[in-house]
Amino acid sequence: MDPLGYNCFVDRDKMDATIQDLGPKELSCTELQELKQLARQGYWARSYTLRGKVYQRLIRDIPCRTVTPDASVYSDIVGKIVGKHSSGSLPLPEFVDNTQVPSYCLNTRGEGAVRKILLCIANQFPDVSFCPALPAVVALLLHYSIDEAECFEKACRILACNDPSKKLIDQSFLAFESSCMTFGDLVNKYCQAAHKLMVAVSEDVLQVYADWQRWLFGELPLNYFARVFDVFLVEGYKVLYRVALAILKFFHKVRAGQPLESDNVKQDIRTFVKDIAKTVSPEKLLEKAFAIRLFSRKEIQLLQMANEKALKQKGITVKQKSVSLSKRQFVHLAVHAENFHSEIVGVKEMRDIWSWVPERFALCQPLLLFSSLQHGYSLTRFYFQCEGHEPTLLLIKTTQKEVCGAYLSTDWSERNKFGGKLGFFGTGECFVFRLQPEVQRYEWVVIKHPELTKPVSLESTTILSSPCHSVSSDPADRLSPFLAARHFNLPSKTESLFMAGGNDCLIIEWKASPVVLERPLAGLHRDGSKTCPVQVELLGSRRRAPRGQRWTAGSH
Repeated sequence: MDPLGYNCFVDRDKMDATIQDLGPKELSCTELQELKQLARQGYWARSYTLRGKVYQRLIRDIPCRTVTPDASVYSDIVGKIVGKHSSGSLPLPEFVDNTQVPSYCLNTRGEGAVRKILLCIANQFPDVSFCPALPAVVALLLHYSIDEAECFEKACRILACNDPSKKLIDQSFLAFESSCMTFGDLVNKYCQAAHKLMVAVSEDVLQVYADWQRWLFGELPLNYFARVFDVFLVEGYKVLYRVALAILKFFHKVRAGQPLESDNVKQDIRTFVKDIAKTVSPEKLLEKAFAIRLFSRKEIQLLQMANEKALKQKGITVKQKSVSLSKRQFVHLAVHAENFHSEIVGVKEMRDIWSWVPERFALCQPLLLFSSLQHGYSLTRFYFQCEGHEPTLLLIKTTQKEVCGAYLSTDWSERNKFGGKLGFFGTGECFVFRLQPEVQRYEWVVIKHPELTKPVSLESTTILSSPCHSVSSDPADRLSPFLAARHFNLPSKTESLFMAGGNDCLIIEWKASPVVLERPLAGLHRDGSKTCPVQVELLGSRRRAPRGQRWTAGSH
């Protein structure tokens, strides 16, 4: 051991320059809440010795499956697996997906040790099929381990966690892809300015968000990644979403209004993260991350499950070697010039709109269900064409060339529950938007300001069926984690962001400019003057199911 406590894998000069060993040497607290506060404050961040002790304690306390490989297993198998290969020439396991091993402050011996540990993990965890984050995790843990065997045991305990409420690291392509989709959904909600920039400068915004884990597990400098990992071990996976969102917010703040350094925004973000010390300190990054009023852990878990279910229904569960079959390419081709048809919006506008919808629905190709030019202006015909489809996208163009619309996550047949009377319906994922004269998206205030709402007694209401499925007791079937509008008594200031459909009219209303479509389909202003006729289109991504039967996301 080095006099300062560094192990033989650490480059002392690099470590001294990155993280000085000046902090406290002991930690006495045992309460989780206090640990959370200390982790966020960086209590052990300035002490190499204490951080090593804390990692050992936190990882030891992770609930694991009964048979979890430990240090003695590593000692038994490493010689057989590595053989006569030199550490530097060892291949990486397939599950890292060609991810480079970050060196951080490791010396050459340390870099080789990471490869040895990864190969031994692959031997003991044949069920781990896709885990590009693991090289960074092992590299970090090796800085704070006595030897390779101890680092191996720590990494194994993280992989073997069997607490369903404490997700730590993605271990399959399905889990990884659904996490990318979930991150895209969260960006849509919490980083709208940054999202708008991504849509403007990238051909496929979903490809950009698919890179989010790389920002953390590979591009962040060691002192930043270690601070994130400190909190991650205490609070879990949600921390990763928070920090990635904060990174995107800082990127937007610095780059908004400036020309990008390359024509590849993905690469620009990676470069920004590598050089993040020029922009923000680790403390400020975490401060920004925890200032975001993120969904609860349960809501994020439901959203993750929904995205996983959508991928399974599409048959996307393993990484495809053929680019033509990859999920991200499919998303981009969903709004391709050759297979998209609309008289109201063009392909570019539709791609922008499609980038706003929840990612599990962006997997599907938008199909034209109703067009006033083709089907006329009958409201009855409108309902006939769209019932049985969800979600749907409504597009409206007035004689004044104004273009607006709405994304509705629930089947229009929900209106029948109100007996022909006008009634509001949908889930919290609905939103309305305007494209002309300017682009603007409006979300339900319920999502962004839950303090404005008061719950209604559940005895007097029922939950609306979630997208693509009827109500089910199985949490995996609840595709939307958001409550429906009628769970709340909404004050007047939030009543301008909802949709309703009845036998005589349907309404889309935002702020002070509602659009009312009455029988026959014609527009009305608030003063009662008509803008007849308006041009109306409805797009959906599901085919009509036979009466009494629901179609799944996999149906086309």
